Amino acid sequence: MAGRFDPLTRAAVRGGRTDVPAGRGGAAGSGARERRWTPDGPVDLGLTLGPLRRGPADPTFRTTPDGSVWRTGRSPQGLAATLRVSGTGTEITAEAWGPGADWFLEQLPALLGAGDDPAAFVPRHRLVHASHRRRPGLRLTRTGLVLESLIPTVLEQKVTADEAYRAWRRLVRQYGEPAPGPNPDLYVLPAPRIWAMIPSWDWHRAGVDAKRSDTILRAVRVANRLEEAAAMDLPAAVRRLEAVPGIGPWTSAETLQRSNGAPDAITTGDLHLPGIIGFALTGDRDTDDAAMLELLAPYAGQRHRAARLILLAGRTPPRRAPRMPRSDIGRF
Repeated sequence: MAGRFDPLTRAAVRGGRTDVPAGRGGAAGSGARERRWTPDGPVDLGLTLGPLRRGPADPTFRTTPDGSVWRTGRSPQGLAATLRVSGTGTEITAEAWGPGADWFLEQLPALLGAGDDPAAFVPRHRLVHASHRRRPGLRLTRTGLVLESLIPTVLEQKVTADEAYRAWRRLVRQYGEPAPGPNPDLYVLPAPRIWAMIPSWDWHRAGVDAKRSDTILRAVRVANRLEEAAAMDLPAAVRRLEAVPGIGPWTSAETLQRSNGAPDAITTGDLHLPGIIGFALTGDRDTDDAAMLELLAPYAGQRHRAARLILLAGRTPPRRAPRMPRSDIGRF
């Protein structure tokens, strides 16, 4: 889920939290368009934008020592942009570069959870209540962009996080483009037509098997139809995504948590999540999807938020089995 658990470090990653150094932001460079926004409540940039980071060296996402979060992307019209966000939660400053800058600045409130309603969440367990109380700045991000979340999520199907992150880094750096603006380490993900042109041997070198690459190729062929799901309610968006062969409940939930800010998009089919939630709430590490959904039933409408708070609480079962074996088909 958008707080995926890493059994090696016993930490929530990729949405549990992204550490953002304390800093004042300051001007990043000339040529930027700028927007200031005052949220109606506290916003923790690391917790809110953390789900968008795909590993510690994601070429589309960076944090910098001045307390800024940088991200790149493409507007629904395919225009590249770099966005820099900084602030304490009482006032947010954003700068953007590139032809898609205006769209990204317009979407800033949604990105930082303006459409989210934390007040709708009522903790039903002591652990969840404590986790919720300690994190008043957790908002559910809504990017309004489907493909940028869908593609890395497909890469994460049935492999370790490290393998998926490595594939994402390699493909974005090889086929994406240097991001506009002053940060030379950032890249913009490839446009759909570029993903469609990646030869089979480069998927192989990136460690991506044919099942996952074929799913991505099918998705980019209908990219415009998939992007429409960002404006749909959750059931309709799920149907739209899962109409593409290779996209199932796990992938659609992981995508819509980010693109739509869907508070009830609970991830099923995950190797670790049911056991973590079961152990945290009842002490049962052998909880399956059905039992997990029963435990989360009191949070109907807010099950994704509840699962994130449980992961952030850090109560996880001790390891008792070898980690999922790593493989690299690019070596063969």
